[in-house]
Amino acid sequence: MSELKIVISGGGTGGHIFPAISIANAIRTIEPKAEILFVGAEGRMEMQRVPAAGYNIVGLPIRGLLRPLWKPGNISVLLDFFRSKRLAKQTLQKFCPQVAVGVGGYASSATLNAAYELGIPCLIQEQNSYAGLTNKTLAKKAKKICVAYEGMERFFPKDRILITGNPVRQGLLDPNLTKTESSAIFGLEPDLPTVLIVGGSLGARTVNESVLGCLEKIRQSRVQFIWQTGGYYYKEIQDRLKEAGQPENLYVTDFIAHMDQAYKAADLVISRAGASSISELCLLGKPSILVPSPNVAEDHQTCNAMALVKKDAALMVRDADAREQLMPMALDIVVQPERLKTLGENAYSMAYKNSAQIIAREVLKLAGIVER
Repeated sequence: MSELKIVISGGGTGGHIFPAISIANAIRTIEPKAEILFVGAEGRMEMQRVPAAGYNIVGLPIRGLLRPLWKPGNISVLLDFFRSKRLAKQTLQKFCPQVAVGVGGYASSATLNAAYELGIPCLIQEQNSYAGLTNKTLAKKAKKICVAYEGMERFFPKDRILITGNPVRQGLLDPNLTKTESSAIFGLEPDLPTVLIVGGSLGARTVNESVLGCLEKIRQSRVQFIWQTGGYYYKEIQDRLKEAGQPENLYVTDFIAHMDQAYKAADLVISRAGASSISELCLLGKPSILVPSPNVAEDHQTCNAMALVKKDAALMVRDADAREQLMPMALDIVVQPERLKTLGENAYSMAYKNSAQIIAREVLKLAGIVER
């Protein structure tokens, strides 16, 4: 057979990019000589993160639809889509992949539509419990649809669905990493309760303001905090902390490069309810308080969070209630070891292991390769 070539398209946020890179890495593990090309959206974070992971990427001038859909600006958005589709088709004709993989996000719509027209088999991976518009429109063109939640036949053809879970970032499961070592990295005491606060790859204003509004309670508590603010909010938060006085038990950073260390140090995690974050929390068996973002299509983060809440695998605070309820809840729960244990065990029971490898094998099947 000719050299194996795979195109992977999508991005926009870490929630799309990390699974995409994990799938690519899994394909390379099985077929080390596989040539993998990413197609993303110009100006989005995949244009930096994908090359940093060692893969080539082509950028398309594509944007998301404006809401509500009848906004006049969507005329130019559609023109960009057709331009992007034409560029994607040219890229595919030059690269000649056996399979096209879509992970959601603007670019995957143009790329997989072009792939379908060229007769290239398509696989899509839907991370959320409520399918996004891109993947819903691509479903009829995909030969295989990999999902992370049960009940997805309400969005996709049942005979093409495979429950695989969501691939997570490599390196999170380091068996040699200890809580003592991880705590020391952040200047924390290993024996004190620790809360990790993350707002996703771009940060979260509501979560950040919830922390800023409870600085005195944090200062007076016997609880430690690791707070990732996101780069966009970091300077503003630093200025406000200088004014109010930063508690000694509050470690603040704009970005955490080694999330395995932060997770290991934490007894409780406060997080948005993006699909990748939830998959990581489940795989690590971490108790969490989820604050779904209200600024996402179809409120899919609330659907993601409720899938855990219904199984007592996480707690949830609505974004509108977070400023009043989030930090008091965290301070209360993190000092209840038995409650944390229950939440963590239930979360772990929902985890799918080896998701990237399972999806990679499906990709290879579509390419006509039987795993050796």
